[in-house]
Amino acid sequence: MKYSMFIGRWQPLHKGHQWLINQRLSKGKNVLICIRDVEADDKNPFSPQEVLENVSKHYSKEISEKRIKVIIIPDIESINYGRGVGYDIIEHVPPSDIKEISATKIRKEMGL
Repeated sequence: MKYSMFIGRWQPLHKGHQWLINQRLSKGKNVLICIRDVEADDKNPFSPQEVLENVSKHYSKEISEKRIKVIIIPDIESINYGRGVGYDIIEHVPPSDIKEISATKIRKEMGL
């Protein structure tokens, strides 16, 4: 079974993230959500485990249907690939209302 992979901090999961993930789900694709194991700071108030629980709770139906998998990965500095190795790299450009969603603003509204 193949998956469309998304790597992020998800601090917190918001409508912009959900829009992005839905781009693949709506095409009948499975999704692998990778949570970067980042150090706690102002931009990352939630631990990777808390993010995992939040994302898993939001997508519990899709996880039970095996349409989504959620994992914690080591923090990364880059994503690299060689010649064509059997997968695509796809950029999803959100509409302006989604593009303007800010996790920083959401964290401030949450008092974090």
